[in-house]
Amino acid sequence: MANQNKDDENSEKEETHIAIFNDKIIRRKFVQNKWFFSVIDIIEALTESENPRNYWSMLKIREKEFSKIELSTICVQLKLKSKDGKEYETDVADTEGIFRIIQSIPSKKAEPFKRWLAKVGYERVQEIENPELAQERMKALYEKKGLF
Repeated sequence: MANQNKDDENSEKEETHIAIFNDKIIRRKFVQNKWFFSVIDIIEALTESENPRNYWSMLKIREKEFSKIELSTICVQLKLKSKDGKEYETDVADTEGIFRIIQSIPSKKAEPFKRWLAKVGYERVQEIENPELAQERMKALYEKKGLF
């Protein structure tokens, strides 16, 4: 019976969840203490593509040709619930993988996100060099949340 409860707990955690970005649905699933996001949903949210599946296929080919990187190695497949209510194997990536894929998207809609990633990366490098900056950032964050 203990295994039954653990299985129920895991299946509950591994349900498809939805996040909204720019009014677009991003399916995600929490597996082994990590969030995995639908690559197709991210591409649809960050591009003007009428066919995000085709865009993803072409993006993988182009990235392999130009940088010799196979984006599909960043992904795994998980069953995510589709609009028809059924679950299908879908390319997903964890947060780090999604950030790498987004870097490969040549879209005006992706540029603000890329600039934000660059800014956050730059700030973290500064914090490594000067740990007091990290403390100041955390203090400001707690103040915004009314916790400090």
